[in-house]
Amino acid sequence: MLAGLAGPAAADGMLSAKYALSLGGIEIGRANLIVQATDTSFEAAGTGRVSGIARALSSGKGSVAARGPMTSQRPMPTVFAVNTEADGKAESIRMTFAGTTVKELDLEPPPKPLPDRIELTDAHKTNIIDPLSGAFVMVAAGKDMLSEAACARPIPIFDGRQRFDVTLTFLRTEEVKIEKGYQGTAVVCRVGYEPVAGHRPTRSTVKYMQANKEMFVWLVPIAGTRLMAPFKVSIATMIGTAVLEATSFETNEVAKTLPVNAPKR
Repeated sequence: MLAGLAGPAAADGMLSAKYALSLGGIEIGRANLIVQATDTSFEAAGTGRVSGIARALSSGKGSVAARGPMTSQRPMPTVFAVNTEADGKAESIRMTFAGTTVKELDLEPPPKPLPDRIELTDAHKTNIIDPLSGAFVMVAAGKDMLSEAACARPIPIFDGRQRFDVTLTFLRTEEVKIEKGYQGTAVVCRVGYEPVAGHRPTRSTVKYMQANKEMFVWLVPIAGTRLMAPFKVSIATMIGTAVLEATSFETNEVAKTLPVNAPKR
């Protein structure tokens, strides 16, 4: 009788992942990530810390979080916050949004005014997404998630200090396997970086990253959603290749039953 009174099932998705960060094959950091997503809401939170041999040279830890509604095109954050501490120096960024426009921005410490820094204006703070929410790619309904559709659009990022575009170009699909969690197909995209404002174009690191053709991301689905999440990221740097790779990646569809009179989503 209870089954007969139940409404249609609705699915939410959850992701719990752990990552290791290495540089030149040597581990230098660890990170944890939790995501909860439905067709109407999105929440993500992560923590990270320096690990391995790097702890002998530096100390560091941080946390990041974002939440807001979900649209048919992407997560739409209403708040984003990041806190980091390295070698006794703390930094925090907090943003609130009205739609795709930054409503409030708090930075500590504030950026130093430098003559070669490209000025950030209000125009650079609209039609953007924060870097955490922007790490998850929405594939439109009706499209194959494990196809070039996962690499189909530029991502306009504002991180509180810089405005830049991330571009994804489809390369291939590839089978990935992990002892604890996801085993299946990943979509591999080449990543491009295009600075817009807030950066210093004369800096060698900016020039290097802008010209960098050796940046890649492996995307896999979050079960029960149309979201693709990073499973692995590889970036060539001036001192070796940095790789962020999942060591645990558990994603589950969470089915729930709607009351009989509840509207269908």
